[in-house]
Amino acid sequence: MKDPKAELYAEELSGARWRKASASAGENDCVEVAELPRGARAVRDSKNPERDPLRFTASEWAAFRAGVIAGEL
Repeated sequence: MKDPKAELYAEELSGARWRKASASAGENDCVEVAELPRGARAVRDSKNPERDPLRFTASEWAAFRAGVIAGEL
């Protein structure tokens, strides 16, 4: 059985199209998001793009977004 997280972190991001997250404010504290296969997402700090970004499976991303929208985070 394949490990979805291991597969996610094995994804090559050199060609990823990063965009500023819609929830980022104008204070230059920007979070950038890239879409990955199967609904997954990668998230990075725009001030430190050389650091390895966090990666979320589609279900993790949905739970994260729901928490942000609900004001839990």
